[in-house]
Amino acid sequence: MNIGLYQSAASLSALERWQDAVSQNITSGQVTGYRKRTVNFATDQAGELHLDPNAKLGRDDGVKMLFPRVEGGISFVSAEAQPTRNELDVAIMGGGFFEVRQEDGTKAYTRSGQFRMRPDRTLVNGHGFEVMSADSNPIILLPGQGPVVINADGRITQGAAQLGRLAVVDFPDTSVLRPLDGGLFAAAEGVEPEVVENVSVQQGYLEGSNVAALREMVDLVLISRAYEANQRMISSFDQRMQKALDALG
Repeated sequence: MNIGLYQSAASLSALERWQDAVSQNITSGQVTGYRKRTVNFATDQAGELHLDPNAKLGRDDGVKMLFPRVEGGISFVSAEAQPTRNELDVAIMGGGFFEVRQEDGTKAYTRSGQFRMRPDRTLVNGHGFEVMSADSNPIILLPGQGPVVINADGRITQGAAQLGRLAVVDFPDTSVLRPLDGGLFAAAEGVEPEVVENVSVQQGYLEGSNVAALREMVDLVLISRAYEANQRMISSFDQRMQKALDALG
């Protein structure tokens, strides 16, 4: 069995997963609050190769056969906030997520504070999901009460009326979050978020994605070169095997 052939094939599979992550980052790089998809490479041992025909398996040392393994992840590094001057746009300055309620009643979490008012005056995000307050209720804006003011601690007022406080929560272990569409995340079953005590938000700003487009383009070039190198290795292994078969008749 030609181990090198299988190692190169496994490398191609790992590179394809990396390319998928980079492609998604480039595609979603302009989505507000999007978090970069990452890949981590490791190796798995799959047996040993003994060059000595008298060597005994399990007792004599051999050359370990290593195959690449890819683990996907998400980078939750904060991104730069840009001014929009929209009174319903909010950026979190620091850690945490806004909490929204999806149509099926389940909670989702996002760094995107691009909110708007529904026809019934409920505050919702770009997907139409209700933005939750710190007391787990939707936030209802009032008619004819003037502009909406969102204080640094997340409290929302209209004139003299207090409308509630934005729910900003966080997870000590962000690996429990799985990505949904549009920069949203869902927590693993049974995992509850922690309330961020010292909330700091900024009205009239939006946090962009944490994707660096130039870095992603460089990664695409690296992936392309590594892919071509492994293809050449597979072709070389194939030619050597064909020569061996021809020589044996």
